[in-house]
Amino acid sequence: MGSLHDLHTHSTASDGTLTPTELVTRAARVGIQVLALTDHDTLDGIAEAQAAAAELGLTLIPGVEISVTWGGRTLHILGLGLDPTEPTLNAGLLGVREYRDWRAKEIGLRLGAKGIPGAYAGALALAADARFVGRTHFARFLVQQGYADTVRDVFKRYLVKGKPGHVTGDWASLEQALGWIRGAGGQAVIAHPARYSLTGTRMRHLIGEFRELGGVGIEVISGSHSRDETFVYAQRARDAALLASAGSDYHGPEHPYMELGRLPNLPAGCTPIWVDW
Repeated sequence: MGSLHDLHTHSTASDGTLTPTELVTRAARVGIQVLALTDHDTLDGIAEAQAAAAELGLTLIPGVEISVTWGGRTLHILGLGLDPTEPTLNAGLLGVREYRDWRAKEIGLRLGAKGIPGAYAGALALAADARFVGRTHFARFLVQQGYADTVRDVFKRYLVKGKPGHVTGDWASLEQALGWIRGAGGQAVIAHPARYSLTGTRMRHLIGEFRELGGVGIEVISGSHSRDETFVYAQRARDAALLASAGSDYHGPEHPYMELGRLPNLPAGCTPIWVDW
């Protein structure tokens, strides 16, 4: 039996391919009982997801995945169980989305300068909501145009540091993101920590600063974590007295790191983030 919780998913409100209603329906169908919708830097899908969850008897945790710049690199911090109407959180996220919009246009210009025309228009056409154009939309466009075979290939060849479509992030600070989450009554969680390729020392610094600022959790189970990484971060969670979270990072059936409903259970000795829910 897999985990009944999936606390990291995306809908068409950001760069997922299922609407909030479709996402919740699919989650209910595969037996998930507690689902968090954590779209990138937006809360726009929450109300629709809550309505669908109420109809299907599933618990919907209002959440968000905030883009953060820390130590010169981009990290993602999840806010779980927050009030999606809280004004300071909403104002902060609006600022992040305005930067994202500028970055999308800049990625398009940079790809165009390297001989890939029409990338911004192509990414925009693939975005369900014109207010959110993310790197995943560029990646899907480049796959469609035959520049790479998979979304993952596109990231490696075009969108990461040192590649033609890379734009250095200038997102929220860790302190801002945690302030917004806590101010809205939420719990802050470091998303998919193994993806950041931080040294052990740097990861300890990040976790230390995150805890000082009021962060409470770390994503131990992630769709992008290997089995070994799961055990490494289970140990880090225990060592730092952080709660353990579990999320697929599901973006839709076309390109799942992990299908909904397939998350393994947390390793022994972890305290789940939902312990007091």
